[in-house]
Amino acid sequence: MPQPIEWSLMRLGEVTRPTKTWNPRSEPRETIRYVDVSAISREELRVLNAPFIPAATAPSRARKIVRTGDTVFATVRPTLKRIAQIPASFDREIVSTAFCVLRPDRAKVNPEFLFFAVQQEPLMAEIAALETGASYPAVRDSDVLNQLIPVPSLWEQQSIAAVLSAIRAALLHEAECEAVSVALKQTAMRELFTRGLRGEAQKETEVGPMPESWDLTPCEQIFKLTSGKTRPSDLADTQTEDRPFPVLGGNGVMGFSHRCYVDAPRTLIIGRVGEYCGAVHTASGKIWITDNALYAKEWLSPHADLEFVATFLEYFDLNRFKRMAGQPLVTQGMISEQRIPLPLTVDEQLEITSIFSAIDRKIELHGNKRAVLDKLFKSLLHKLMIGEIRVADLDLSALAPTRVAEAAQ
Repeated sequence: MPQPIEWSLMRLGEVTRPTKTWNPRSEPRETIRYVDVSAISREELRVLNAPFIPAATAPSRARKIVRTGDTVFATVRPTLKRIAQIPASFDREIVSTAFCVLRPDRAKVNPEFLFFAVQQEPLMAEIAALETGASYPAVRDSDVLNQLIPVPSLWEQQSIAAVLSAIRAALLHEAECEAVSVALKQTAMRELFTRGLRGEAQKETEVGPMPESWDLTPCEQIFKLTSGKTRPSDLADTQTEDRPFPVLGGNGVMGFSHRCYVDAPRTLIIGRVGEYCGAVHTASGKIWITDNALYAKEWLSPHADLEFVATFLEYFDLNRFKRMAGQPLVTQGMISEQRIPLPLTVDEQLEITSIFSAIDRKIELHGNKRAVLDKLFKSLLHKLMIGEIRVADLDLSALAPTRVAEAAQ
């Protein structure tokens, strides 16, 4: 789609300024904050985990000086999209020569607009086409600086950046809330599985400390495992009337099929091979379970709640018992011999699992919000950058308007 007639197409080299390199001999420092490629979060597109290090131990690639507002673009494996804007806390610090440093010429381009402009998929595709090197694909700084971006007026750049910044701030907030909720669940599992609800005395066991009144019960006395079947040939990505049944693997839904392998009110499922080896989840209704998972074909104990058992196995981390024979593997026998601490009554188990369920709902809520915001961000990034949608046409009343105003200042 053609851009608005009043916009220009300019190369990144035309809207950025030259940068400087650090010479340790002529500019000695005691310490530096060194940003290498691994310090950039691909999910959050910001600098993480870049501690101070002695300048004398800095690697030879630590040479480029950055300033607040610069955008760094990794030229090594550029399709991994390690892009970040330099915050004030990293002003005059050092980044790797594996980055192209884009210092905005503020008379031509808004720093935040530039940060968003280089995230566009068409630009990333152009750069990917320029990669050289099979085992260590990379592009040159000149390849990045030669890329074209749309350049509206500075006022409109600021308006576009304000909208995208507001959505990005909301997205990062939901991601942080989700991470905090996941950490909360880990803390709750550790506390409840070792101390219970009553804060009673503990005893040491093969699975660690647990409340004195609880019993250790072998998994083989709680459930009987069997393996799933080869995935159905009609596997589809989306659920339809023709393919209504979820197909489950080691870590959840893989797709949908017209066939049904298990029909149960609740089923315990454990990933047995590959990336999700040892992962635990539950399902209900008519489902197909693939052969990269095990499931509880029979529930043997009336004294064990399924959700309690599943959550303990998640906390216990069956993956640590995996065998390596080409790829990670856990077996039925390996799981059956493990023992699970159980409160004496199912009511106490249900009370504990209700706490975990409340935290799970919070995790799911933040995850869903994050997914919606991510989709909105990507859609608006594309449409605002090509002028298909103008900021003046947007109704932002539901999207934290104070954040939009703050970002626009």
